[in-house]
Amino acid sequence: MTYYQQRASAGLIVTESAPVSSEGVGYPFTPGIFTDAQAASWQPVTEAVHSDGGHIFIQLQHCGRISHPSMLPDDAAPVGPSALRPEGQAVTYTGMQDFVTPRTLEADEIPNIVSQFQHGAEMAKRAGFDGVEVHGANGYLIDQFLRDGSNHRSDAYGGNVQNRMRLLNEILHAVCTVWPARRVGVRLSPENGFNSMSDSDPQTHFGYFMDQLSPRGLAYMHVLEGDMMSKSSTLDYSALRAKFAGPYIANNGYDLERAQTALRSGTADLVAFGIPFLANPDLVRRYQERLPLADADPNTLYGGGEAGYTDYPLYHGEETYAN
Repeated sequence: MTYYQQRASAGLIVTESAPVSSEGVGYPFTPGIFTDAQAASWQPVTEAVHSDGGHIFIQLQHCGRISHPSMLPDDAAPVGPSALRPEGQAVTYTGMQDFVTPRTLEADEIPNIVSQFQHGAEMAKRAGFDGVEVHGANGYLIDQFLRDGSNHRSDAYGGNVQNRMRLLNEILHAVCTVWPARRVGVRLSPENGFNSMSDSDPQTHFGYFMDQLSPRGLAYMHVLEGDMMSKSSTLDYSALRAKFAGPYIANNGYDLERAQTALRSGTADLVAFGIPFLANPDLVRRYQERLPLADADPNTLYGGGEAGYTDYPLYHGEETYAN
């Protein structure tokens, strides 16, 4: 609660990823949004943000193959569009463990996945959120269906771009029975290699996805521009942005100068900040007044405790300029 309230001055807070089912969990200690108790636990968070004039969406997630049997009910295998084991290791309660080969989702199981997102959207409304962001990025289940490096299916959910988008379309239809489309955002990552992801033609394929999502009247399209680790990019994101008529949130290593350039040029309507907002709970004020920025301590990232999470101070004139 404290962390989000400290950052309520943001125009919009998007929470960390919240699994929509016990089968969708992929990391230890992640806050879900699929039980009554979880919804009740989120409610003080949304109330705290609202009390300080902020707005907050929750990010609905299913990790798919980016999980591990030790994280799932009955030590079940993670699921994915195809039985393709990702490279790398999963974060588990006992340390890093190699990813396993996922179990291919059967077509008749997919409606249950859709229902899980719908239920998560319902729980989010009960918790008092202002809206939801459907997480279709960064190698998680929806992204696994969208990109042809991870989707080798030959049924109605694989093959061409229309089929690979079917799961996202069905999830959005279900979520928009709970929330009006103007309260539903989508996150995409066309070329992010994180979680062993790839696509043969992301410019064309994600251009199609953006074009198809445009008429839905969504709250926004939130796009990770490039690779999240290297920050490199080879795509024409201005061309992708032009295919989506609604608000566009640019993301990936933006600083103030780059963000202002994007806003002035029209290549973005909003810009997302992660690490700078982590280390600077008063980031809006610092940007407005051109104050120095504090550096994030990399040693405390994902530590799970207060250190490096809620203990970054407001500006008092002592931090080192870092941006």
